[in-house]
Amino acid sequence: MAPQRNTGAGAEAELPEYAGHYRLESSLGSGGMGVVHLARSTSGMKLAVKVVHAQFAKDPEFRGRFRQEVAAARKVSGAFTASVVDADSEAERPWMATLFIPGPTLSDHVKRNGAMTPAQLRRLMAGLAEALRDIHRVGVVHRDLKPSNVLLAEDGPKVIDFGISRPKDSELRTETGKLIGTPPFMAPEQFRRPREVGPAADIFALGSVMVHAATGRGPFDSDSPYVVAYQVVHDEPDLTGVPENLAPLVLRCLAKEPEERPTPDELMRELRSVAASYDTQVFIPEQRTDDTAPSKSRTDEPERTEKPEQRPRARSRRRAVLGAGALGLVSVVALLAVQLFTGEAAVPKSSTPRTTPTGFSAWAATPTSAQGTPRCSYGAGTLVCAQAGLVFALDPSDGQVVWRRSVAATRGAGPPALTGGLVQPSVDRGRRLEALDPASGNPRWRQRVPAYTGLETTSDMLLFTGADGTVTGVDGASGDTKWSRRIPGHKVPYFASFAGDTLAYTTSVSTSGSAGGPSTRVTAVDPGTGDVRWDARLPGELEPVGAAGGSVFLTSVDEVYGSADAVIRYTPGSGASRRVRLPVSVEQAHVTVYGDVVYLTGTGGSLVAVDMAAQKQRWALETAVSRSSAPVTDGRHVYVAAPDGRLLAVDARDGKLLGQTPPRLGTNADAVAAHLPEPVIVGRHVYAGAPDGTVFAVDGRDPSAW
Repeated sequence: MAPQRNTGAGAEAELPEYAGHYRLESSLGSGGMGVVHLARSTSGMKLAVKVVHAQFAKDPEFRGRFRQEVAAARKVSGAFTASVVDADSEAERPWMATLFIPGPTLSDHVKRNGAMTPAQLRRLMAGLAEALRDIHRVGVVHRDLKPSNVLLAEDGPKVIDFGISRPKDSELRTETGKLIGTPPFMAPEQFRRPREVGPAADIFALGSVMVHAATGRGPFDSDSPYVVAYQVVHDEPDLTGVPENLAPLVLRCLAKEPEERPTPDELMRELRSVAASYDTQVFIPEQRTDDTAPSKSRTDEPERTEKPEQRPRARSRRRAVLGAGALGLVSVVALLAVQLFTGEAAVPKSSTPRTTPTGFSAWAATPTSAQGTPRCSYGAGTLVCAQAGLVFALDPSDGQVVWRRSVAATRGAGPPALTGGLVQPSVDRGRRLEALDPASGNPRWRQRVPAYTGLETTSDMLLFTGADGTVTGVDGASGDTKWSRRIPGHKVPYFASFAGDTLAYTTSVSTSGSAGGPSTRVTAVDPGTGDVRWDARLPGELEPVGAAGGSVFLTSVDEVYGSADAVIRYTPGSGASRRVRLPVSVEQAHVTVYGDVVYLTGTGGSLVAVDMAAQKQRWALETAVSRSSAPVTDGRHVYVAAPDGRLLAVDARDGKLLGQTPPRLGTNADAVAAHLPEPVIVGRHVYAGAPDGTVFAVDGRDPSAW
């Protein structure tokens, strides 16, 4: 990838290609501290990486501010912010990586679409109140809440950019004569008593943000920041255009004295009484209609052997609520309401096995004392899981611990891999790979492996990708290096492999396709030898998601929002390509393939089935699970895990919700995992982990009995 040109402040001519292990792909924007990039982790996960401007990286005071930002962002990572994945404040160019959240900022949304509707305003205010509650209860004051620091994600607003935030007890104080903040959204005390700024300043900013969302301007409006500062301290706010039922609450937020402003909890209570129609549905920002976009889009395309024509790409699209999805949402909300108001959501850390009519005893076990979701996989008759520096094996029949072993590091956010018949749990900082016997947990071999930026495991091999693009294949059974080479046409290849398939796939995207759009080079490699088995170039920005029946399946990724907008089946033997458009794009899609049907989950709670043989979307369900796991299926049911520890089962034929287990949140109920491990299907039994540290098993034949 060629170095990217800097479009922001600073003297650097080119931006780095990597920040740590994260490959920087494009610039999302530039601010006073640095440039924010769209990046990918070694597993392909999308991230937003802030890299500090070169001229500031040499300033010790500035580095101190950046360390403060990283610390604050890590403290508040959760459902209402962009969770921190990694950071290095001591690097030559300090950087911080957070989860990439698709969606416009509130500032951009208002510029494009104008004022929000009353219903949208209520949801925005409730979401910001919840976010500030979480930020304040860990002792952080944001101090710069404004429309450009609010992302409108599908599951609600997210507060970002903690560059000038401070812990309430911080010794790092504002210098005399310097104003820290953005005047139209600063509280009076930030001008009068900057050393005494507390959580109430964020409430004042929330009030100003709400006026902006409702009217397109602030409550104190002037071209001069000095005039705005005077108005904030002395004048009454202008709430013209704010809905009447919200105006009194916004006015309380804009009180001159901090103690007269409501707390986030008071805001949420007041909002519930504002109107009986108040709802907590998924927040979907209404997009501006692009008059240049086609008035009618195709939902599928015929099978063909020639390169398909490029379709016009609209930068924004209006989202539709599918009928099946709406029914599914109602059913899930109803079930959740029963749990929340009857107290049935409380689940002990372990439970007594319950025997079903078929003889299988459902069980829940707590193998360790640690909180956090265990990540499990199955092989050699054993359920092997990783959690908090431990790898352990469970008997699938009853959940009893077979063995437990401490490891230097587990494999990122994924479960232990079973490669070459052995468990491959970790690569430590010295790049030493250790393979364990699945029956006993004893080491079978230890090997040092090359420095790498990407690792993919297949049924028999481990593929290490170095920063220079060299790929090394290591035999999983023996630990021996079998081959090391470059893959033609790919600068730094990252692989994907799929159960039941013998190949590994790597892709490279070119932004200048023959029809003016991007194209993707897809290369299939034999993991055992490194030989290229086939190579093809297909239109669009594509990601491989599965393989079955001699075909490879890919999703088409929208260039602007990063969402999946189509599914492609490519058959290398004939060169045939079939593309099925999705009526509604799926944000941050997780995908599984079963036969000729592709299942996708998205961050907004969508679960979609696409029938490639029939060339259409079979069904769609709105699950109300904002960030679920990847789906898994046995062809009869589709299973997904929720952040609160629930396991949901859906009929694979028609998309109807059939059942769900109770939540298992544990003591860290306010923490939201960045990645959810997918459930494990073994025959008719389904296994999953939960945030309270439990691993549990249910009978997949009758989800209604869960």
